[in-house]
Amino acid sequence: MSARILVVDDNPLNVKLLAAKLAHDYYVVSTAENGTQALAKMASEKPDIVLLDVMMPELDGFDVCRRIKSDPATSYIPVVMVTALSDAADRVKGLEAGADDFLTKPINDVALMARVRSLLRLKMIMDEWRLREMTSNQFAAPGEEARLAAVTGGHALLLEDSARDRQMILATLAGISVRVTFTETVAETVQIAQAGGIDLVLASLDLAGEDGLQICPQLRVVEATRQLPILLLANDSEIARVAKGLDLGANDYLVRPVDPNELIARTRTQLRHRRHYERMRSNYEQNLALALVDPLTGAFNRRYLEAHVPKLFRRSHESNKPLSVLMVDIDHFKQVNDTHGHPAGDAVLQETVNRIMSSLRPFDLVTRMGGEEFAVIMPETDPVAAFSIAERLRERIAGLPIMLPSGKPIVITASIGIASLGKADELPAVLKRADEALYVAKKSGRNRVIGAQNEKVQNA
Repeated sequence: MSARILVVDDNPLNVKLLAAKLAHDYYVVSTAENGTQALAKMASEKPDIVLLDVMMPELDGFDVCRRIKSDPATSYIPVVMVTALSDAADRVKGLEAGADDFLTKPINDVALMARVRSLLRLKMIMDEWRLREMTSNQFAAPGEEARLAAVTGGHALLLEDSARDRQMILATLAGISVRVTFTETVAETVQIAQAGGIDLVLASLDLAGEDGLQICPQLRVVEATRQLPILLLANDSEIARVAKGLDLGANDYLVRPVDPNELIARTRTQLRHRRHYERMRSNYEQNLALALVDPLTGAFNRRYLEAHVPKLFRRSHESNKPLSVLMVDIDHFKQVNDTHGHPAGDAVLQETVNRIMSSLRPFDLVTRMGGEEFAVIMPETDPVAAFSIAERLRERIAGLPIMLPSGKPIVITASIGIASLGKADELPAVLKRADEALYVAKKSGRNRVIGAQNEKVQNA
């Protein structure tokens, strides 16, 4: 995924080397040579990530980080502190200043790029939830805004087979009122996490009987644990596996021997992210549940689309990132109602939306436009990727019969039209192009995907 990264360092050689590494992975790099210049660029450019040197004249990295995190306009931007300081006390100081990670020079390129990708994924999800919260607040009565509680206590799962490490972590986290439940296998950890009530998972990569990395995909493929923070525990020889873990969805890591103060600082950071995410989701769901969600299918209604999607469009225009829209229409839906009755039609609508939602990313948006027609808004998705996703949706909808309330199975298909956001597009224009492509799909025989005219997709 593309992103703008601000590199802050008073050493021109360090800036040049780091910028070259990032540019090689196709990131857009902006630079600043001191803290004052960095804060000015934060205000004007709103980068996606900041790589911040600690040792700088006037404002050091700790001061700059504190200012970034104390400003509501920039507090959500991830900060990675980069320095030659290797003492655990300095890492803790950086984390307590609000940094999301702390990397020591010389920088391990694999670890750096994995951390950048991990933080970008987290920021993308949180950006979407912030936009949704802003939209939902338009419909909230005064005083309904949820408050972010202080980070106190919590419940952690610890997957670790070393008795010594278990006892150290238990004693350390007890000091900040975090309750720890021990687990011995990945399967047991996943089962307990899915039951709910868990705020953080700590998982050792150095297990005797199985691969601790399996915890990442196992938690990330299930909706109940998709956003649950994962903190890996690794040996210093396992950095390549740590990088793989970050790519698989882990949020952070600690290298043994674990410093208790760093464990506390990183645990607090993950709990803070967890509480912030839960607050935004709760506020959003409370404000929208009655006004903006279709009660039958659980998809958003058109009122929400018209209020929220223009914000997504503006963000895509400003960041020069793609966005695509799918219009999905259930084929021959009237025949379902006429032949089997309206309860059967309701079951078909509900199951179709379930199949659509389970095939998309957490920040994609599904809206019921009316009747049997749905719009899917997909940020950061170009036309070619949109076509691939639409084909997957079409196959998933048609792939298995839907069981009607009568107990009879019925096979349902859907036609899909695709349109992508142009440089000056507004919502009605994109929806119209997607609708026109949908019309072509219906006229061409149904159960197919068609891209809007003149857009670069491989029409079926």
